[in-house]
Amino acid sequence: MGLRRPRPPRDAILVYNERVKLFSTFTNALALGLIGFAILRPLTGAAPGMAASALWWGLAGLVLHGVSHYILGYLKKEERDP
Repeated sequence: MGLRRPRPPRDAILVYNERVKLFSTFTNALALGLIGFAILRPLTGAAPGMAASALWWGLAGLVLHGVSHYILGYLKKEERDP
């Protein structure tokens, strides 16, 4: 039959997936902080020019949130025995 690549041990896949999920969670937490800052900063009565700045903070948060979803695409599936 054909040559098969050796499978990584199950534990290695689990550890890898947990690290990917941890990094995705960290990125999502940063995104939530930026979005929260963008919402709360104008409400505190800051200078009038801060509204435009808050928009950029909010957009940066939304981009990081999207990146956190993209990172989850790197999760590996464990191959099952036929």
